[in-house]
Amino acid sequence: MENYDSNDWPNRAFGESRAMTKDSKSKDTSNADSLQDAQRLKLSLSKQCSILPDTVLGNDAALVASNMDAILNSSSSILAQEDKAFLESDDVRGVRMLLELEKPEVAFQANSIASTVIVFGSTQIVEPMAAERRLAAAKRSLAEAPEDKKRNRELARSNQLVHLSHYYDEAREFARLVSIDHQCETKRSFVIVTGGGPGIMEAANRGAFDVGCKSIGLNIKLPNEQNPNPFITPELCFQFRYFAIRKFHFILRAAGVVLFPGGYGTLDEMFETLTLRQTHRMQSVPIVLYGREYWNSVINFQKLADQGIVDDEHLDLFSWADSPQEAWQHIIDYHDAGTC
Repeated sequence: MENYDSNDWPNRAFGESRAMTKDSKSKDTSNADSLQDAQRLKLSLSKQCSILPDTVLGNDAALVASNMDAILNSSSSILAQEDKAFLESDDVRGVRMLLELEKPEVAFQANSIASTVIVFGSTQIVEPMAAERRLAAAKRSLAEAPEDKKRNRELARSNQLVHLSHYYDEAREFARLVSIDHQCETKRSFVIVTGGGPGIMEAANRGAFDVGCKSIGLNIKLPNEQNPNPFITPELCFQFRYFAIRKFHFILRAAGVVLFPGGYGTLDEMFETLTLRQTHRMQSVPIVLYGREYWNSVINFQKLADQGIVDDEHLDLFSWADSPQEAWQHIIDYHDAGTC
């Protein structure tokens, strides 16, 4: 039992008073906090209640039916693969690129495409008869205005394209040679692949078509729509949105690359392929520049080496050909020698 000291009562009383005061302050603070919380809750409820309807909306049959129509017509309820607006959005660009990777691959496997030969070349080089018709039209146009500089320029260009038109026939013959002996039901090798457009691309697809063989067209979506040429194997004609993915499919199965005379697009493909070979970032393949006279007049390859810009041995990354047989023989010899 605690001893009680009568002389100590003031101190004990003061201590108990302080404790009571402290408890009282704590309770007052707690009550104040509770009051503030209640006021905030009341304010929140008043804000919410201010927008609540006067009736129970779930009992409004017309409103429920209208909401159901909105649900069914909302893009969010469409299956993702069927939502065109969603698939076209920037947010799923990566998905679109994956689809462009996969779609041709599935078709190549289904058609037993083991390897390909790429043919690049100008869209402007057409078959000789078409080139002659263009030249005749240029002459008639110039006759109407002999001093017109633009018409004189068109005549000069048309003359040059007639001179180059033999490359159309040679690309067609080359594709025949490549296709005729290397396609069967179980495995198709050295299948011609082009960009799917007109000119040299058309000629190469046409050559495979001539001998009843398959060929591939890798078209690209451009501001000025390019329709595929009519000689591509239907199940092997693809449309690409992304140049990078298209280039990937060109290179992936390539067993040879043949570059006929061409412009910016052909030059782009040439230098990209040479760079990939130079840096060992693609499989070893023969690269054939078709038309020595044309290419030497456009690019001075030897000058690049003489200036020290490229190594001498990098000039051996490509070979020359001036006939369909010579171009095809380069590819055969390359693979027979086990260079790849």
